[in-house]
Amino acid sequence: MFDYRLKVFHTVASRSSFTKASEELNISQPAVTKHIKEIENQLNTKLFDRKGTSIQLTQSGKILFEYAEKIRNIYRDLEFEINQINQQHKGKLIIGASTTVAQYILPEILAKFNLYYKDIKIELITHNTEIISELLKEGKIDLGIIEGESQSNYFDYQIFKADEIVLVAKANHSLANKTLNIKDLYHLELIFREPGSGSLEFIQNRLKEKGISLDKLNIVMQLGSSESIKNYLLHSDSLAFLSISTVLNELKNNQLSIIDIKNFSIERNFHFILPKGEQSELIRLFLKFTSQL
Repeated sequence: MFDYRLKVFHTVASRSSFTKASEELNISQPAVTKHIKEIENQLNTKLFDRKGTSIQLTQSGKILFEYAEKIRNIYRDLEFEINQINQQHKGKLIIGASTTVAQYILPEILAKFNLYYKDIKIELITHNTEIISELLKEGKIDLGIIEGESQSNYFDYQIFKADEIVLVAKANHSLANKTLNIKDLYHLELIFREPGSGSLEFIQNRLKEKGISLDKLNIVMQLGSSESIKNYLLHSDSLAFLSISTVLNELKNNQLSIIDIKNFSIERNFHFILPKGEQSELIRLFLKFTSQL
């Protein structure tokens, strides 16, 4: 029910990109621009400022985004409350999620889901991307949420949530607030996730595109979780690539700092991974719920 033009605006504003919005909404970029222009004409105001290749919300855009969030949430609550009256959803859903998603993103979503669907029991299994894929293949979970880049013909994949991987160090690190060149990585002590981690695979591929080989980096340790890596960084001069989702509290509390790398960024999407074919009612319900958050 969420007004489509408003949905287009909300997606552009959330992703800070017309291109990413067109990909997420599966419409052309000119169509995205057309919808934004129609809203601007209707409200007689400018919603975005372009600065180089990036866009920023104007003051009017910020106000509209705030109200769009409220309207979106009202429509979501309306749909799910009506849905509760019309249908009694019961059953169990076993979800497998890679570590980053399970620890930092899913808990809030599962809590909200439980408010609407108390008769649906959720079991969450946490492993790295490689193991989650194997569990789904063996039928031991109903769906997975992963952070890796490799895809298999056994499964269908759907975008779950956008993410960015950043280079971080302790807040008082000598490199804090400085910008590195990509080749500087060869001279740093680095911590990475364990083999089989989707994050490790993604980072390795993006570095390889820039001519950086993981084998030639000074990797002092590989640890099995983002929490372990963060705590290690607090007590050392090492640096690590971590999902921005995992370090929000540490950045806010001035415990960790992001180290910029010139002309280099790592953007990715977390993906639902699903068995091929028709999905069960519970899976479809969960996918619809998460898409409206």
